[in-house]
Amino acid sequence: MGETICIVAMGASTPLGNDAWSTAAAVRAGISAFTHHPYMVDTAGQPMRVAMSPSIDPTLQGVDRLEALLHPSLAEALLPLSARDRTPPRVGLALAVSCPRAGVATQWPEQLLQGIARRHAHAFQTQSVFAAGHASALLGVDAACATLRRGELDAYLIAGVDSHLEPETLEALEARDQLHGAGLLNHAWGFIPGEASGAIVLMRESVARACGLPPLATVLGTGAASEPRRINTETVCLGEGLTQACGQALVALPAGRRVTDVYCDMNGEPYRADEYGFTALRLNGHFASASDFVAPADCWGDVAAAGGVLHLVLACAAKAKRYARGPLAFIWGSSESGERAAVLIAATCACAQAARQQAA
Repeated sequence: MGETICIVAMGASTPLGNDAWSTAAAVRAGISAFTHHPYMVDTAGQPMRVAMSPSIDPTLQGVDRLEALLHPSLAEALLPLSARDRTPPRVGLALAVSCPRAGVATQWPEQLLQGIARRHAHAFQTQSVFAAGHASALLGVDAACATLRRGELDAYLIAGVDSHLEPETLEALEARDQLHGAGLLNHAWGFIPGEASGAIVLMRESVARACGLPPLATVLGTGAASEPRRINTETVCLGEGLTQACGQALVALPAGRRVTDVYCDMNGEPYRADEYGFTALRLNGHFASASDFVAPADCWGDVAAAGGVLHLVLACAAKAKRYARGPLAFIWGSSESGERAAVLIAATCACAQAARQQAA
């Protein structure tokens, strides 16, 4: 398996708060950030319901809005590194962004990377983009762990940012009956569009120890797969892709243990509920209660590419504040473009040691 990979820092910028800890506290309290869009209306003539960051000018659009969302979480996650005398010399960046959709320009990821370079010059030796929506950040974690275990880098920053609030995006969602609304012509089983960013820092355990950074959690396993039966097609999804991705991550589950905490991007759409239902039936023995999950879309809306890393932030906060149900947390993501990804983390390195012994 190679050296243990730890999460040592995190950051967030969401409609619920401008940092990781306040965001996690708001989700735990069940606070909702839903509001009316300042100028977009639905086909019933009612203001569209959205979850909008109150700290950002509502008229700001495009890559400028994404940058305003992204940079606070990056600064928060990087702060523990800059405060140390021995900053890791080799740090990579994985940026999770939206899959292609209405209202999203193809050049935005490159512009975001340029903005990061301007603000954090020479901070990253490598930069990569994962443009797969909901599963993007977890795919980034999967790739980063492999790179870190090969010793090619000492640390990796995984960041995700997304916003569903572009006018073209909102119009496309309503046209596909995915926009939640109360009007007679609106889809009651759609989702609330949201926006957010999140970031975590992954580090090899030996590097974290040398830097004096205590781990927030340990990455035990990751998984990635593709689902051929996707939403907005004439097919019925039976959860094969999600089952494969989750099964790969759960291979690392220590003997005799069960996952106690599940975080996911369920957003009210029946498609996602059905997909996870089939997956949970197949893998039920790995969970203390597969149906007892945290789906924060009911607080900050559907935040797409930002969701995976933010769910990791919530899991780390729950363990740090001791309100997690147990030491093992499971995070999964399901993209409209077919990507599926999952990550299994533990509260302490002791669980990682048990997993290594089991694998040996």
